Amino acid sequence: MSLSGVLMPLPVLIPLLAAALTLVAGRRPRLQRLLTVVALSAVLAVCAVLVYLTDRDGTQALHVGGWGPTDAGLGPLGITLVADRLSALMLVVSAIVLLAVVFYAIGQGIRDGDDRQPVSIFLPTYLVLSAGVCTAFLAGDLFNLYVGFEVLLSASFVLLTIGASKERVRAGISYVMVSMVSSLIFLIGLALIYAATGTLNMAELSLRLDSVSSGTRGALFAVLLVAFGIKAAVFPLSAWLPDSYPTAPAPVTAVFAGLLTKVGVYAIIRTHSLLFPGGGLDNVLLVAALLTMVVGILGAIAQSDIKRLLSFTLVSHIGYMVFGIALSSRLGMSGAIYYVAHHIVVQTTLFLVVGLIERQAGASTLRRLGGLAAASPLLAFVFIVPALNLGGIPPFSGFIGKVALLEAGAQSGSVLAWLLVAGSVVTSLLTLYVVARVWTKAFWRARVDAPEGAMADSAPSALLEHYSQDVAFVDRDDVGRMPIGMVVPTMSLIAVGLALTVAAGPLFSYSDRAADEVLDRGQYISAVLGARP
Repeated sequence: MSLSGVLMPLPVLIPLLAAALTLVAGRRPRLQRLLTVVALSAVLAVCAVLVYLTDRDGTQALHVGGWGPTDAGLGPLGITLVADRLSALMLVVSAIVLLAVVFYAIGQGIRDGDDRQPVSIFLPTYLVLSAGVCTAFLAGDLFNLYVGFEVLLSASFVLLTIGASKERVRAGISYVMVSMVSSLIFLIGLALIYAATGTLNMAELSLRLDSVSSGTRGALFAVLLVAFGIKAAVFPLSAWLPDSYPTAPAPVTAVFAGLLTKVGVYAIIRTHSLLFPGGGLDNVLLVAALLTMVVGILGAIAQSDIKRLLSFTLVSHIGYMVFGIALSSRLGMSGAIYYVAHHIVVQTTLFLVVGLIERQAGASTLRRLGGLAAASPLLAFVFIVPALNLGGIPPFSGFIGKVALLEAGAQSGSVLAWLLVAGSVVTSLLTLYVVARVWTKAFWRARVDAPEGAMADSAPSALLEHYSQDVAFVDRDDVGRMPIGMVVPTMSLIAVGLALTVAAGPLFSYSDRAADEVLDRGQYISAVLGARP
């Protein structure tokens, strides 16, 4: 067995084993933390090696099991794991974010409410979430992709409602219902695909779907797009996200915003390029991308709470990724891949910064914030750098990714592509307006000038919670102090975001190679079917 074959299962197995051990160590929090950090560090090291191996050797496949050929000649049945440049990049970026966020959570003290929160289950559940994310990125068949989704969603249900406050339970119910609908649609799609082709292995499907009628192929693709569109928060399937994410603890919100929607985007890339090439629904995707950009950023403009505002910008910037996918070109796909990596890091960083704002000022709504630049220049720095990156100010990585997508749209030359180019520019400008609004109100003006600034300093937290319809005021004994354990992981992710800019040349070359590999189905098919015993 090759080195890649030995390493490929480890991003899934290590977190699952560590989750079991942390459950056993539930009454020993220091041991829990040590096990979690060691496990996620090991996952990051393994993923970094996989990036090197896939870039050097191309797509790698591993068949776990292989329970004999079937009577129908379908080949051996088992679990297929596949690592190519795209999945390896998603794995290593996800591992970086997961490790940084767990350090942040430990620095925060994990809980952000009262002492009754069951924090002993946080780290085991977080590790299960990590295993689910890695399973989805490595899955070589649709059923195991479904399993990866269900594992990460099951863990996310627990993390979203930890503490069981009224707001979190309400948001959790909405999130569970939407996720179950998405999973049900995905499961129906799996049944239909298996009925039409007799397999769920993606390499085999890419061959067998060619013999299926075009109408049936289009219907199957549409079902999967609806399922993945809900998970990726593509308009009009995105209304659930801004109501679900802001109520969770800062580390949970950060990892959800950074990673979970990108797993849906990854699934769209995989099915669009491998299973249903040819652009049958590209125009639909282009329209969805434009509406996702515009509706998302308009929603952000209307918000006064920073968490909800960032949740809407998250929806908006999913549109950029779908734009690149729908162009079905090398440059478009390369830009989308680079932008996904950029957005995972930057969006996670911004939600971690909001957690720091709550610690420093006791609130996250603009109606109560002000004077943060004077109160904490460090906090001003950790906000403005990722905020400008999100807005696409040159020379940051957000600008580089957007330029690539705009160039790909211009090369396409269709009316829809040019509309997306215009929509992308407008969305980028409005994103800058949104982050500038946060800067001027939360950081630049005096707090006494905020409509509720005086109340935030003097009124009881219960009154503030009932007075405002925004995310609840955070009334803590440690307001005004930012623990070093929260600041350092945030700064580390800022450094990673800046590294995406400094090393933009090599990274974009890598994303070009990844795009070539994604669009050339032959490499994936030969790697999977050729490696089969």
